[in-house]
Amino acid sequence: SLKLVADIGLVGFPNAGKSTLISRISSAKPKVADYPFTTLTPNLGVVAGPGGSSYVVADIPGLIPGASEGKGLGIQFLKHIERTRIIAHLINPLQLNDEGEIMEATESFATINKELHSFSSELTTKPQVIVLTKCDAISKEEIEAFVAKLTPLAEYGCMAISSVTGFGIQELINKLAILLKNNHSEDS
Repeated sequence: SLKLVADIGLVGFPNAGKSTLISRISSAKPKVADYPFTTLTPNLGVVAGPGGSSYVVADIPGLIPGASEGKGLGIQFLKHIERTRIIAHLINPLQLNDEGEIMEATESFATINKELHSFSSELTTKPQVIVLTKCDAISKEEIEAFVAKLTPLAEYGCMAISSVTGFGIQELINKLAILLKNNHSEDS
């Protein structure tokens, strides 16, 4: 089967802000709406990095608890992530659980990683960077608290952004470019 090749795979709950981020950092124009499962096919975007470099970002949609057992759209997209070099794990600080309560960011992180792992333990060996999205919706103090909590969970730490205001976007673009440069996979 044809596998998607992307440098960075974006994972996260359906409302984590993956499509919005792709449309912000590349010329891809995915459909964006405020409900789960807007994205039915992986969105690919080419990002212009610093110094004329570029890299490909893929949105891996439909990842929900149970995706690895074929719930949601998860299973067909999980296959795609296998080829990515770095996983950018998007976390919406206001992510709701099934009961409609705001999830702990660390729980949101653990839930998605459990899905990745139950699909393929190889996926969980890929380096991750956490991207705290929707930072326009929370206070500066809250952002700092989230970043402090999430940074130790991922090999490449945690960055805070808002795709709406542009906060942290250029820093993220540059950081991903640097991480890719320092992370040449064996098969390239």
